[in-house]
Amino acid sequence: MQDRFDLIVLGAGSGGLAAAKRAASYGARVAIVEGDRVGGTCVIRGCVPKKLLVYGSAYRHLLADAPSYGWDVGDIRLDASRLLANVRAEVDRLNSLHIGFLEKAGVELVRGWGRFSGPSGVVVSAADGSERQLEAERILIAVGGRPQRPEIPGAELGWVSDDLFELDSLPEAVVVVGAGFIACEFACILNGLGVQVTQLVRGDHLLRGFDREASRAVQESMEEAGIAIRFAHTPAAITGQCAPGEFTVTTQSGETIACGGVLLATGRRPMLQGLNLEAAGVAVEGIRIPVDADQRTNVPGIYAVGDVTDRINLTPVAVDEGRAFADTVYGSRPRQVDHSLVASAVFSQPELAGVGLTEEQAIERCGAEGIRVHRARFRPMSQALPATGPRVLLKLIVERSSGKVLGAHMVGEHAAEIIQMAAIAIGMGATKADFDRTMALHPSVAEEFVTMPN
Repeated sequence: MQDRFDLIVLGAGSGGLAAAKRAASYGARVAIVEGDRVGGTCVIRGCVPKKLLVYGSAYRHLLADAPSYGWDVGDIRLDASRLLANVRAEVDRLNSLHIGFLEKAGVELVRGWGRFSGPSGVVVSAADGSERQLEAERILIAVGGRPQRPEIPGAELGWVSDDLFELDSLPEAVVVVGAGFIACEFACILNGLGVQVTQLVRGDHLLRGFDREASRAVQESMEEAGIAIRFAHTPAAITGQCAPGEFTVTTQSGETIACGGVLLATGRRPMLQGLNLEAAGVAVEGIRIPVDADQRTNVPGIYAVGDVTDRINLTPVAVDEGRAFADTVYGSRPRQVDHSLVASAVFSQPELAGVGLTEEQAIERCGAEGIRVHRARFRPMSQALPATGPRVLLKLIVERSSGKVLGAHMVGEHAAEIIQMAAIAIGMGATKADFDRTMALHPSVAEEFVTMPN
């Protein structure tokens, strides 16, 4: 068995897989080390299963609107156990696919948890207790991040996002703790699946870092759907019994909330524990591994990509960082990842998506008088007959002096799909005039981006 490689990749998630396969395509001998399932957070316990649950939960709203379009669907009953089982089956399929992709690429998958033995060595501990020493000219750290629990009594009784995908059934009521995209997405998912949701938010608004007006639009829709959002509320303790699924959340004010489960969506941190970074001399800055624009750590031959660097923790960013590393080091095609313009989305119900500067960021950069905000707010045609449901919000942030579009944001159905295309135009430096002279595609929601008045 080959124990000497050109490249060892620690972590078979999005960034690690992308780097390993790309490096192997250039002829490098590559080993990828993984102690969990191949696919990482996105495939196994993140983006993919979450989006499937989003689709599943959305049927409640679709079926509720069906009579207005002439469809009598009769009694509706959700089999949550079947949905959860089907999602896990799809994850199993994708896990197998990714293993096959590695084999096809000629990458050796080494099962177990890796730790540094030196600047060019890794020890892999397998599940059976055996260990294997690997050596390589270069090592790439791509171990990702893990959810974090708040330091409160009873925190171990709560779920983190990983746990929700392993449930066999859903309780009647859940408390969601957090205000970020994971908290909001799961609050909407659970609400759509018929669970009573109370969301505890430490601050005064949801979705920090996203456009505030857009986040307020999401909040309004969540509350209209029946989600109870309590701002300036944090949990002080969780008590109860796991087996019967009976819990009590006590807030900092002494209020008690009974529920059948508690989701602690209170942030993620790079997974540095157990890597033995000190053996290789890899520097750590706070909770992250700092790297330069070429993904290099402070140690020659050791690189890092993805969430472990704690820059922009998104799957496509990790993938591009991994490929850029391989292109530069093994493909004689040096390039760096542009982190300055990254589209992002929240798969809440309705969706929020944006690219470029938020209104708040644009004001900070250009001043309130230096920008102009164009917006449209309306009920989409899909909701015309039901005459219910959330209104759409579209925003363009424009620099007055140049007419350049600094940011585009949307709340509504297919927001992520639409903003993905807008990101191309904004990345090319499009102006409001460029948007204006683009012919509208009617009737569509997206046409509002090219018909907003000046």
